[in-house]
Amino acid sequence: MIEFIAQNMAPIMFASLIIFMLIGYPVAFALAANGLLFFFIGVELAPYSNGTITLDWPFLYALPERFWGVMSNDTLLAIPFFTFMGIILERSGMAEDLLDTIGQLFGPIRGGLAYAVIFVGALLAATTGVVAASVISMGLISLPIMLRYGYDRRLASGVIAASGTLAQIIPPSLVLIVLADQLGRSVGDMYHGALIPGLVLTGLYMAYVLALSIFKPKSMPALPIEARTLGSGVTSLLVALVVAGIIAYVAILWLTPMAGTNADIWGATIGTVVIYAFALADRSFGLNLMSRLAQQVIIVLIPPLALIFLVLGTIFLGIATPTEGGAMGAVGALLMAASKGRLSFTSVNQALASTTRLSSFVLFILLGARVFSLTFYGVNGQVWVEHLLVSLPGGQVGFLIVVNILVFFLAFFLDFFELAFIIVPLLAPVADKLGIDLIWFGVLLGINMQTSFMHPPFGFALFYLRSVAAKVPYMDKITGKKIQPITTGQIYWGAVPFVCIQILMVALTIMFPQMVMHYTGPATTLNPATIQIPNSDLGGGLGGGLGGGLGTDLSAPPFGGPAPNPAQPAAPPAPDLSQPPKM
Repeated sequence: MIEFIAQNMAPIMFASLIIFMLIGYPVAFALAANGLLFFFIGVELAPYSNGTITLDWPFLYALPERFWGVMSNDTLLAIPFFTFMGIILERSGMAEDLLDTIGQLFGPIRGGLAYAVIFVGALLAATTGVVAASVISMGLISLPIMLRYGYDRRLASGVIAASGTLAQIIPPSLVLIVLADQLGRSVGDMYHGALIPGLVLTGLYMAYVLALSIFKPKSMPALPIEARTLGSGVTSLLVALVVAGIIAYVAILWLTPMAGTNADIWGATIGTVVIYAFALADRSFGLNLMSRLAQQVIIVLIPPLALIFLVLGTIFLGIATPTEGGAMGAVGALLMAASKGRLSFTSVNQALASTTRLSSFVLFILLGARVFSLTFYGVNGQVWVEHLLVSLPGGQVGFLIVVNILVFFLAFFLDFFELAFIIVPLLAPVADKLGIDLIWFGVLLGINMQTSFMHPPFGFALFYLRSVAAKVPYMDKITGKKIQPITTGQIYWGAVPFVCIQILMVALTIMFPQMVMHYTGPATTLNPATIQIPNSDLGGGLGGGLGGGLGTDLSAPPFGGPAPNPAQPAAPPAPDLSQPPKM
């Protein structure tokens, strides 16, 4: 019995972790406590494991270095920067201005408010990157308006909750930063890979609203004329966009010899700045060359787009790292809040407190995961996971399908941070061994983890919306009508179609990997095992120094040199690195 337990320590340890979390222990402490408990058990059972357990007391010496590796990780610095940026923007009133303006723009068509919510949700995702801020803002602002004008309650709640979760997959997403760190890949490449799937998912949401507007038109009426306070003027807006496009095209032609492939980005920036300055001058000096609607759309829309370029544009151009882009975004958010007169000591203090709480939460989970992984790898847990998943039928596709089903069901109970720190490190080596591109794999998991915010009954986006949606009947101030509240069941049922759309998006990403694989690609790495130096004058002198540490075959001639002479004395055997050092 002891031998059986010792040789199956990995599945027992993993099952124990699940039980710890289901009982309700905090994830970070459940990870650390589980890791330490099974470390002590593993050391005692190592003699009975037939070599399966390689734990020994000196292994604990590795913990301080592993903790220091987490705390000195520059990539993780992007998390507090982007969190702070999102909270400041949420308090600056940007969401209110965007929802009001875009709602007026789309108002004359059926489902216009739903389109506006999805469009603004994508913009907030590309600026704030925080699901809670997006869902709460849109729930407070858009939900009463949609109920006022007769929108179906399930549709209204589902659109708001789903649009808020776009912050999970559209850069600069926090989950993409964490996934890139856990997969050992560049955050910039992860952002490149996730951009098109995020936009396609946004388009699928809009396509669903379009289909409903055709087949169930009464569920989403257009805004009445009296509600369109900005009036008409779409023609003026289209003319302004055409003029901006012409300016951008001319600028691209002019800058191409100097800027090369980046000329299109700089040209678009010039065209945008010119039309924004013109709209400001038209409003300030009362020229009235543009309609009021065109003025408002340009003036409200350009600043968040500029912030998106400040963050993502500099990352994609290679000017800044994600951490530096996050820092510039935080400064840009402060400037935007100050320009609106909504920057105060209280708001900054609250934003810093919220950022500290979230960053500490992430750091403690990551430290706990380091303790857990130290023991899990010491009981050959990675071998157990690899044998479990590599033997699945269907190769890469079979592995991806099974893993995504697993993550989908685990997301009912775990949030994306917990999934990223517990599950991803176990799956990544297997995916890499199967030849799956880890950026593609990470984006797939990111889309799948997005559903964790939408799963009834534990989806956080549903909780956020429930907290701001009316729970009792109230009197609408504009129409004077009594508005019935939204029930929790309506919120849950409204989320179901969008969860199905997200599952469809996972399938499309598996079927069409080029949506992700257009990114710049993994950095070229030098594999010493493949280096060939014919007739090397170095002989075998460098072989021992580089061999074992890089996984090369020590019995082979080093660097393709001549085979060793059997008459010469044999070299001392290499130390067994699979065993911990002895005291």
